[in-house]
Amino acid sequence: MGVTVLQPYPLPEGKSGAHIIDQLSKRLLSLGATHAGQFLVDCESYISTPQPHNGSPGRAVHVLHDSEHPASTFSIIDNGTGKQVALVADNSFDLLMGKVTNTFTSKKQTKIESRGARFEYGDFVIKLGSVTMMEHFKGILIEIEYKACVILAYCWEMIREVLQGFLGIGVGKDFPSYFATQTIMTAMGQQQLHAKHNDIFEPMDTVKQYLEQFTNYRKHVALLGGMGSGPGGPPVHMSPSVVGHAHRP
Repeated sequence: MGVTVLQPYPLPEGKSGAHIIDQLSKRLLSLGATHAGQFLVDCESYISTPQPHNGSPGRAVHVLHDSEHPASTFSIIDNGTGKQVALVADNSFDLLMGKVTNTFTSKKQTKIESRGARFEYGDFVIKLGSVTMMEHFKGILIEIEYKACVILAYCWEMIREVLQGFLGIGVGKDFPSYFATQTIMTAMGQQQLHAKHNDIFEPMDTVKQYLEQFTNYRKHVALLGGMGSGPGGPPVHMSPSVVGHAHRP
């Protein structure tokens, strides 16, 4: 297990998701990557019932599965105020959630997944994900893992260069939003800055990044006011100097 970063890919005007993924697959193969099977990450969210009547946000449990860890179920409990508790259990956790319908109800209309081809490229594992919600295509999400490192601060530039090399889009120099410096509360009740990009990476960090991206897709759909059948991903900005390159096969 190395360091994993997720990168949404902007869908060029008039291009289908399948066409873009096919182009990216061919680029990877031409660079010397090898196809290494398929992958799937899915997420189903449950909300507390009944919902609070005072307008405050309710609790939610997000249940995720990652094909890299087939025996595990990941869950992230959100108390509605931004505080989250992450848990890892075996697959019996799914059965448990099916038995607490009087406390938590599944929001099946927002069940979302990213699936697609998995490639190996030297010390990198690259996954080209097609994001769908209720079988409607919502965007392309790239997962890249650098297996030779466990701290993002030491290898972000290398990951960034590989991303730019085969995606053909500009990737910002700043660390991805998930790894941004955060303000945390110490055991003594004091606030301090925490540089997450200096932490040792764990499998749960991959899962949390997927939840962050899936939440963005869901919010975008909610803003549009419906499911739709077209792309519904959050806006991703390309560098103007590479827009033309992003359209090339």
